[in-house]
Amino acid sequence: MVETVIEDKLKEYQKEDVELTLQIKEELDIIPELVFHTNNQNKQVSKQLEEELSVEASAVALVVEGEPAVYVTSEEDANRLLKNYITQFVSKEDYEAYLEQEDFDTSELDVDERMYTSIDFNEEVEIEEVTVEPDDIYSVKDALTLLKQGELEEMTYKVQEGDVLGSIANDHGLSLEELLHLNDGLDEDSTLQIGDEMNIIAYESVLEVIAVQVRKTEESIPYETEVEEDDSMMKGEQEVTQEGQEGTLLIEYEMIEKNGSLTKREVISEEITEEPVNRIVVKGTKETSSRGSGQLGWPAVGGYISSYQGNRWGRFHRGIDIARPSNYNILAADSGTVTQASNQGGYGNVIRIDHNNGIETLYAHLESMDVSVGQTVAKGEKIGVMGQTGNSTGIHLHFEVYENGNLKDPMDYLNQ
Repeated sequence: MVETVIEDKLKEYQKEDVELTLQIKEELDIIPELVFHTNNQNKQVSKQLEEELSVEASAVALVVEGEPAVYVTSEEDANRLLKNYITQFVSKEDYEAYLEQEDFDTSELDVDERMYTSIDFNEEVEIEEVTVEPDDIYSVKDALTLLKQGELEEMTYKVQEGDVLGSIANDHGLSLEELLHLNDGLDEDSTLQIGDEMNIIAYESVLEVIAVQVRKTEESIPYETEVEEDDSMMKGEQEVTQEGQEGTLLIEYEMIEKNGSLTKREVISEEITEEPVNRIVVKGTKETSSRGSGQLGWPAVGGYISSYQGNRWGRFHRGIDIARPSNYNILAADSGTVTQASNQGGYGNVIRIDHNNGIETLYAHLESMDVSVGQTVAKGEKIGVMGQTGNSTGIHLHFEVYENGNLKDPMDYLNQ
């Protein structure tokens, strides 16, 4: 009868997902006696045993810093649990490769290869055999969930901009009532100020996986640009005489991860495998002369003469008109000094250049002007953009030439 009660009691605590090794916690002695008359009290004894006997189970505790964190059924399950916990943050392949390594010589690593030199916990972890109540023992799967979740810890939270009581409670897995219970003096209508401190309860990790890996990478070294001066080139002109080329640097990093997140990266060695080649740019320093050569250049980018100097539409046309260029840039016909850059009635926007040799040129109907009075310009330099300002029937350049103050035919001067 006693054995039947014990058997039923142990069956009561068996679990479907965990195979438990159960036993009666109390010491129970059955003492035979000789009596004259048998007084059967099986029902009474059975009831008393059911009430007084308790069940315990053999288990293995995962002990973190001297405190049991979770219980499983065996040392094998405990080791599986630890491996599963680690491989949340380090891949199974990397962890198994780490366990198989006999040494951690990183000098043989190729570019973009890595090697874990340490995978461990932040706290001391031990495995101990214990006896506990059956309800305290977990399967490996449930024990992993418990470890991942961590322990509830009371913490302090500083109110941020945009926070309200409901959002703070929700962000920390609390109901509004629970949050108010933790903070005396607060109610649903309380106004929060940025920087206020509040009590909250949050889960704190029991275990952290600290993984150290060494990674070898190849990175580029940017080239520098050297500038050389050349007094035979005009100021503002430049020429690339040597293209730059990036170098390469072989770097070995040590990276420390805490629960899969990078917390530190440090260079432990670096080697230049290819030196960068500097880019060399030659810049001209020769100042622009304000005196022209006397030989005028074509003042537009291509185009044709749509109207020559002479009588036109009952009046004298003082210059030539150039239309339909390749682009609308207006170029200085010769070096000189800008003496006018303004609007002039029917001529629209006008630029006038004194070439300081008795010759003066005029450019009219410009859309925009890129120079100002007193500026020295070089022959062929862009001074404005062709347009149709003033009295104009379309986009074109009106070009005039003067010598010693007298109007001349531009065709006598142009190199066209």
